[in-house]
Amino acid sequence: MDSSDRHDDCMSIFTGLSAFPLTPLVDGSIDERSFDHLIARLVDAEVDSITTLGSTGSYAYLSRDERALVARRAVRAAGDVPVFVGIGALSTRHVLEHAEDAQNAGAQGLLLAPVSYQVLTRDEVYGLFETVAARSDAPIIVYDNPVATRFAFDDDLYAAVAGLPGVASIKIPGASADPEVARARVTHLRGLLPSDVTIGVSRDAFAAAALNAGYDAWYSVVGGTLPRLARRLADAALNGDSLRALDCSAELQPLWDWFARDGSLRVIAAVAEHLQLVPSESLPLPILGLDAEQRAQMIPTLEALVAAESAAPRGRRRSIQG
Repeated sequence: MDSSDRHDDCMSIFTGLSAFPLTPLVDGSIDERSFDHLIARLVDAEVDSITTLGSTGSYAYLSRDERALVARRAVRAAGDVPVFVGIGALSTRHVLEHAEDAQNAGAQGLLLAPVSYQVLTRDEVYGLFETVAARSDAPIIVYDNPVATRFAFDDDLYAAVAGLPGVASIKIPGASADPEVARARVTHLRGLLPSDVTIGVSRDAFAAAALNAGYDAWYSVVGGTLPRLARRLADAALNGDSLRALDCSAELQPLWDWFARDGSLRVIAAVAEHLQLVPSESLPLPILGLDAEQRAQMIPTLEALVAAESAAPRGRRRSIQG
């Protein structure tokens, strides 16, 4: 799909490659130096935006003070790269607290998943977004993550929530690998959503197919640790080179397979630890990460990724207009 055919010629900050970095821990506390270095790598790779405190950023395991610290450091280190901050929490009261902290830090967007212990109803999820939209000034990204939240949006709820003032983007799980099915899906969603609400994909293995089909954004796990490889894939798709985008994704297939088998958080943490970007045992307990045997099995994949990341071009972050 040629980029000139996209639905909105005015590129918003909620398009392109949004990289989701880890929140590395050392002895149970945030490793601020390593975190700043991760953000600097994303800036250098010229990602379109940075989303902190997503699932990859372990937001659910951090205190309010820790999350506010991450938001402040991310905005400070990112410079002119837009920073979005995850605000999901079990209660609306805590969501609003995190939203306030993120906005005070200078976040340009809020990522909100309907986190729950008791499974939420459709009306409860709508009410959550309605409340946050009414009480916050920063734009909202709707995070549909049924694996983590045990709640799956239907299309009518997408439309209802997207119609709320301040909702800027919807982050949906996966896309079909079939180009026609993927294109039909995004076309259908465009008919339901306001024209200024972007549609993003969140499962990395489907990013090439989704961007080729006309999705606006890739909310990327791998982009937070291997940003040049993610930038290369995103640029190919966004510039209309669909075959190149698929080739880039195919090169990453061993990583996608590991994600599917062991979970993207554990795997990307192992990648970051192997690259010495973060300390060993960087995840919040009780998450243990991959064991020694799993890491040994990953070494050929990791070495190939290191070589590919080093060889990948720096990328070119698109100028944001409108």
